[in-house]
This record gives sequence, structure tokens and C-alpha cells, in this order.
Amino acid sequence: MNENLLEQLNDGQRAAVEYCDGPQLVIAGAGSGKTRVLTYKIAYLLQQGMNPWNILALTFTNKAAREMKERIGRLVGVERARYLQMGTFHSVFARILRAEAQVLGFQSNFTIYDQSDSRSLVKSIIKEMQLDDKTYKPASVADRISMAKNHLLLPQAYTQSAWATDDAQHKRPSVKDIYIRYCERCRQANAMDFDDLLVYTYLLLKQHEDICHKYIERFQYVLVDEYQDTNFAQQEIVLLLTKKHGRVSVVGDDAQSIYSFRGANIDNILDFQKRYDHAKLFKLEQNYRSTQYIVQAANTLIRHNQRQIPKNVFSENDQGERLILKPAYSDKEEVMIVCNDIKRIMRKDKCRYSDFAILYRTNSQSRSFEEQMRREGIPYRIYGGLSFYQRKEIKDVIAYYRVVSNPNDEEALKRIINYPARGIGDTTVNKIVEAANTHGVSLWTVICQPILFLPDLAKGTVAKLESFHLLIEGWTSRLDKDDAYELGHAIIMESGISKDIYSSTSPEDLSRQENLEEFLSGMQDFVEGRKEEDMGDQISLGDFLQEVALLTDLDSDNGETDDKVTLMTIHSAKGLEFPTVFVVGLEENIFPSPMCTNTMRELEEERRLLYVAITRAEKHCILTCAQNRWRYGKMEYDTPSRFIKDIDPRLLHVESEKGDGKIPFSVGSRPSSRMQNPRPVATQFMADPKPRLVPLRHEAPLPSSSIGNIGLKVGNVIEHQRFGVGTVIKVEGVGENQKATVEFKNAGTKQLLLKFAKYSIIG
Repeated sequence: MNENLLEQLNDGQRAAVEYCDGPQLVIAGAGSGKTRVLTYKIAYLLQQGMNPWNILALTFTNKAAREMKERIGRLVGVERARYLQMGTFHSVFARILRAEAQVLGFQSNFTIYDQSDSRSLVKSIIKEMQLDDKTYKPASVADRISMAKNHLLLPQAYTQSAWATDDAQHKRPSVKDIYIRYCERCRQANAMDFDDLLVYTYLLLKQHEDICHKYIERFQYVLVDEYQDTNFAQQEIVLLLTKKHGRVSVVGDDAQSIYSFRGANIDNILDFQKRYDHAKLFKLEQNYRSTQYIVQAANTLIRHNQRQIPKNVFSENDQGERLILKPAYSDKEEVMIVCNDIKRIMRKDKCRYSDFAILYRTNSQSRSFEEQMRREGIPYRIYGGLSFYQRKEIKDVIAYYRVVSNPNDEEALKRIINYPARGIGDTTVNKIVEAANTHGVSLWTVICQPILFLPDLAKGTVAKLESFHLLIEGWTSRLDKDDAYELGHAIIMESGISKDIYSSTSPEDLSRQENLEEFLSGMQDFVEGRKEEDMGDQISLGDFLQEVALLTDLDSDNGETDDKVTLMTIHSAKGLEFPTVFVVGLEENIFPSPMCTNTMRELEEERRLLYVAITRAEKHCILTCAQNRWRYGKMEYDTPSRFIKDIDPRLLHVESEKGDGKIPFSVGSRPSSRMQNPRPVATQFMADPKPRLVPLRHEAPLPSSSIGNIGLKVGNVIEHQRFGVGTVIKVEGVGENQKATVEFKNAGTKQLLLKFAKYSIIG
């Protein structure tokens, strides 16, 4: 029976499964059958006579635990598998804590607070302590407390730590006091948060020898999945349970350690052999997922990291095709290249939409892909997140735009009347709604004349309503004068939305900031694009709202089919695989992120992130980068990511317009000031590492001679700032009304008003 079981494994997998004599580190390269080894090892232990209840297997997701248990059930029988102690760190430790709660001063029926409960409690404490919730943002403080707990830094120790000093330097000295009060309140409520499940398990085992001994005896063999994702607290608990007998097997891949922002510590896997004497290292190096070229390219990339466990991942699949790099002139052309490639590969490979994934560094990058795919009727889904226009900060801004365009829009008005907070609470809003219903008028009518409709309203409240009324009216009066971007930018700045979103640097808030920047870039692109295509009379805020409404109509899609292209961040893609993967936005200050280039440690994690992205691909891996992107209200010149140079050029095919296999724009090249901002975006970040909303920049219109429209004739090949390379097929009109129809390689046919078009003649 054992032999039959082990015969289904390759030599590396078999050796890892059979070794049960001491601490074991299994380094599992991408696509090497990590889950297979874990499941077969547990099945092997059971066949060797170990009781299922003496085996503890710790995973990071319930899904992983469930799937492993099902696989083991198929190998050894459902009945035996049923009694395995298997689950996430938090679920297993919660069971232990319920059994031992009294030792820690809790009742066994303690409540487990989720993230929103924790934040709500922190918010209440900040209010009680009369602290400014703009300085002490509840979400940021809750994240800070969470991170401290993951490092096993308890409240009293926190007050004396470098963390407290750092808080004081950032003008948040009271975080330590909030932390103390937060823990006290949790105790009073007989509640633990998610992080407490780790902290209290550690304290239970560390401070109570008898209890620790009991669980050491119970869990005679401990297995940990995705060990590279463990934090300090998780590692310490595993050490306490296994240090004595050494029967521990951890499986992971240091090259896929990408969650440091959640507290994951790559040192846990890199130093495993230092923490356990005589720990034995096993490497799973055969990749079953990807073609040889993809595996080799990923290998050459990751070799540039200094801190790693060396391995040589290989594939015996088909050689396949080289990675393809497709440079684009703009983010606009980039999305068109991707959409065209999806259609091309579908025709060639006879595959489905669900065989494609588009991976990006930040969530904000989904916007342009979503818009283009809607235009072209390509079905898609956002994995692990919301569609761009469904994200809260975007819905808030659009609600403002709707009210400015139509003050009688009741739903939009209710959404923004007290966001950002301006002292118009729910009680006042309810009175306004009641008065509007009584008199048969809109909410806006009541707000414009509060004394008439609500004579009993407090003077202070009346003043706040009048202030809000004047704010909206001020923008409404500009509807016919300003274009969508000018007015839209002003609303974001003057409403307080910008201040609210930029008041924190938590990962969550940084994501909101990126979304807001991307939204503004989209507005700027909308305005400039319409001017260029001779639709300059359709660039108002109302026109923009109509465009968004048409684009987001599909958001109500009932999702009947699963045959959709997947759009997701690389962090969300870990553990998944697709026949074709696009890795987009490979430019400096996007990938690597400008927030992650301060230290070698951060930069190496960014490189691991690209490694994860490439190794999701089974057959095709296509990389894209853009020369120009709308940023901060103007077109910015970008340079390709430094990571592209890390891939062996023999494994990378560059698809350039000239057909010479070279990137048409590269680090250090000087762009023409005619077409781009000559100051690379990198220089901005040197001075100011935090992206920010900048005041509107009004650039003087380019004189016609500077944009190359003199002597433009049919047959000319032009290089356009946004649409790339195209051939002129028609020229008509004279002077300011001169237009050219151009057939672009990727963007299709466009009619350009030459007065606004930014291009150069190249042939």
C-alpha cells in the first residue's frame, strides 16, 4: 500500500514525504506540487500508524485546509481523515484557547472580533480620549496595534519600545495609551481579536509549562503550509510546540514571500535551519505548470536576489515560447495591445476568456483595462476586489459630480452631504427628507431654503446647510465654463475629499490615493482625447458622467458565466495559474513601487513579486510597459522597470515597432520635449516619495509647427503620443480645422484634429 502511494511521486517529492525523523524544510518551487507533498506526507504518516488526532496541519486559508483534507480522505479513507487536526492558524488556536480560556482569565464563550469590530472599538476609544480622529485615524491605529501584536509586542512593552518613539515623532504619542485601553476593553467584553488568537496561544504555551507539555504530547507531528508567509508570532508558537521532539515539517518557497506588509517575515524560512538543529533541507525543483522558457526566465530574474535559498527550478514540459515584452507608447495603447492579444490568442489556441489573467502591481491600474474591455465586449471579473467604479472613494467623488450636475439627485446628495464630515448628521438629514416629502419638493430645495421648510432648525445647523449649499452652487456655476478635468479636480480639492484620503499612509489609504490619482488621470485622458478627436464641445462634467454611466452599465452583470478574463493584483494571484498571463505596467515607480525602493530588502520583495507573476503562466507570459501615462494632470514620461534587465535577454522577445527586438525607449534616454514632460516621474518621487494631488497645470497650447502637422500627407507614418505608430490614410480641411484619419497598428482607425494632436512624422 505504501509503495503504491509513493509511486505517484517524483524522487524529490518522495524523499520529502518519507523523511519523518526530524525537523524538515521543504522548499517548493512554483508549480512543483507543494500541496501534493503535504497531503501525501500526512497520508504516509497515517499509514505508518500515527493517529490522525496526533497530526496538526496549519494552513493560511480554510479553502487550503478543506482541499487537503478531501485529498487525504481519497488516499486513506474519509473516516481516518476526519480526525486530523487541520485548519488555519487562527481556527486551530481558537479551539485551544476555548479549552484553556480560564487559565488566561477569559470565559470559554469569548467573542472573536473581526477587523470591523476592532476598528469600531478603537474609534470609540479615540472619541472617549477626545483625540483628533484625523491625526489618530481608527483604521491606522488598529493596524498599528495589529502589527505590534504580530511581533508579540504587548501593551506595557510597547510603551518603552522604539514603536512608541516612532509614534511620538509622527505626532501620535497617544497610540500606546489607546493600545493599553483597547486590550483592557477587550478583556472586559470577554473578547479576543484575530491577533489575540496568536498572542494568547503564545502566552498560554510560554507561561504554562504543564499546558505546553500537554499540547506537545498531543501534536506529535506538526506540518505548516506556506511557511514563508508566517509572522513572528506564528513562528514562535510552532517553535514552542515542536522544539522538544523536532517532528516538524514546513513547506514553502522563499522566492514567493510577498506579504511583508501583512507582517510576514521571510527570515522565518531563511533561518529555519538555524532555529532547528539538524534540520534537513529538501528541494522540489520540477515545475509541472509552465513551459521551459517561462521557468528559465523566472529563474534568471530571481537569481538577482541575494537573500534566498538557492534552487534550480526546471520543467520537462514543452519548451514553449519566450516571454514577450510589448512596449507601448501610452497606457491607452497598452490596454489595446492586451485586448488585441486576447483575441489573437483565442483564435490561435481555440481557448476561453477564463484562460487569461491580467496582473498589475496596484488595484488602481484596473481602470483603463476595465474601460477598454467593456468597449470591446470582452467579459471580465475583478478577482478579490471591486470593479474600479464600485470602489468607495470613486463612488463618493462621482456622487459629488452627480449633485453638481443635478442637485436634485437624492441618492447622490444623501451620500455626500456629510462626507467629509461637516456636522450635518443623520438627524438633520432625516428632517430634510421628512420636510421634502411633506411639501412635495426635492431635498435640494429644502437645503436651499432651510428656514422656510424647517423653521425650528438650530442656527448652527442652518449655517452648515447654507455653507454646503454655497459650496455646490459655486461648482454648478462653473459647469459651462470648465472642462470635466478642471472642475472635477477642483471638486476633489475643495470638498475635503483629497485632505481626507491623504491624511494617512496605511496600505488601505495608499490604495485609495492611487485610485483617486488614476480616476483623475482618466478624466484628463477623456478631455484631451475628445479634443484631439474633434469632440471638444463634449468635454463637460456632464459628458464625463454620461461616459461613466455607459461604461459601468455592465457592473450590474448577473455573472451567469464564469468564462471571463481575470483582472487582479499580483498579491491576489499567488497560488493561481492561467494558460496566458499579462503582467502590465512594468515601469519604474509602478513596478517596483516607489514606496518599496528604499532598502535592498524591499526591492528584493518587489522582485519576488514579479517572479510570482511570471510563474502564474502555463503557456504564454506577456509583459507590457508604457512610455507615457497621465499622472498628476499631465502626461508623464516613464522608463521601463529595472527588473526587465534582470531577465536573460535570450529568454525575452521584445516586440518593437521597428522590428529590431529593442525597447524603443529605455532608462536614460531623453524623450522629446515636444511629446512628453521631459522630467521623468522618478525625479518627483525623489523629492516627495508620497504621491499627491497637485494643483492644476495649464500648459500652453503647442504651436502647430511643433507638432509636425506641416506637410502631413497620405502615406506618412506617424508616432503618436497615445496611440503609437500609425499610417495616415486621409487628410482634409485647412488651418485650425485640419484633420487626419490615421490607421494605428494597435488602436485602430482614429480621426485627429491636428491642432491638438501630439505626434511626429517618422516615415
